[in-house]
Amino acid sequence: MHQRILLRARKGPFDVLTPEETFAGNWIGDNSGNLVFSHAAHKLLATSAAEITATRTPADPRLADEINERYDVFVVPLANAFRRSFVHRLAPLTRLIERLKIPVVVLGVGVQTNVDGDREYLRPIDEPVRAFCKAVLDRSHSIGVRGEVTASYLNTLGFSDVEQIGCPSMFLHGDTFQLAKKQPELTAESKVALTISPYVRSMASVVRHHHERYPNLCYVPQDLRTLGTLLYGDAPEHRGQSSDIPLHTSHPLFVEDKVRMFVDPWTWMDHLSGYDFAFGTRIHGTITALVAGTPGYLFAHDSRTLELARYFDIPHRIMRDVPADVDAADLYAEADYTALTEGHKARFETITAFLRKHDLGISFDDDSAARFDQRVRETVFPPAVRPAAATPPAELLTRIERLRDENAKLTGTIDALRSQQLRERIKQAVPGKVRRMLRR
Repeated sequence: MHQRILLRARKGPFDVLTPEETFAGNWIGDNSGNLVFSHAAHKLLATSAAEITATRTPADPRLADEINERYDVFVVPLANAFRRSFVHRLAPLTRLIERLKIPVVVLGVGVQTNVDGDREYLRPIDEPVRAFCKAVLDRSHSIGVRGEVTASYLNTLGFSDVEQIGCPSMFLHGDTFQLAKKQPELTAESKVALTISPYVRSMASVVRHHHERYPNLCYVPQDLRTLGTLLYGDAPEHRGQSSDIPLHTSHPLFVEDKVRMFVDPWTWMDHLSGYDFAFGTRIHGTITALVAGTPGYLFAHDSRTLELARYFDIPHRIMRDVPADVDAADLYAEADYTALTEGHKARFETITAFLRKHDLGISFDDDSAARFDQRVRETVFPPAVRPAAATPPAELLTRIERLRDENAKLTGTIDALRSQQLRERIKQAVPGKVRRMLRR
């Protein structure tokens, strides 16, 4: 049976946008990790009977009638949506869902508080979260959450129809998950990838130590601000500044061309597949390495990262327990991926059972997932974005040409708008009889 699925996603997995377009339109939703789980959800659902459309725009309650008419189900992959800073987005999403008459399926939503699960910190969002969950459960059998922290939180709000399913991103390859260390131990010459949440300031000493010890270190950022810095240099308000965290072009990792950012998960995974180890504070940076076949290690700094690490048995430490002189070689030696790999099949069965309960097909049941992968291989995505100062002249010229083209399009749009506005003003200011005379 043909099924029309509306998927909450900033962009579809085969939407090809330049880094400049990505930055201008914020097509990563502030964090490129968002694309990892939304694209994985798309692949999971991409059966031959499914027609999947990405929302691409923020939730708009005014579109409810159109959605009811055009789609059979609204699938909502979410990350740490139950947090204070997301309430302004959660509210319109709730209002939209309240107006829908079709089923609504929520995948992998998580709560964000500290690693101790501070319940008091969440009090201000209790009512918005309660309203959201009620709206969803009026149109769904259950809500799929990341792990035990979120499940416990929703239980305290009075909801029992909650299932722990993890995050779709870990199931990009279905029920198989193979991971092995590529060498017995890390050496100074090993290729090490680092992820950093810029607001976790305790990472400064970690960055400094690994920059000094590992000449083949690569920082893989995920945030929109750093994408802009890579493309255009420091923003005016940040020029001349410096930091121990790689935020500015003055940082050694920028100067030495040791930063690579990706605007699509596929090129990101290809890049990480060539590394020996990846570690840091970004949960989807770690997951991207793992699904690319590279050993990864997480520094969990809040409940959202910790509960996913626990659910999937990803090797991790709580950030506050990470010593300033921690070394990747020790993390690599410590990491054990047995529970992660051996428990994967059961976790895959959990999420697919959840999807089937909600009448959604699974692409891995036939050759649909393989056809999805083939289409990925046939699509040409933009390469890594490098620091502008270290970018080869040919690539810089390409960037300049793209900027010129985009500026021309923007100028044309502005001119058209101004012309339209001028015509409207003339209509309002000039009597109808005079306008008719002018047209003769």
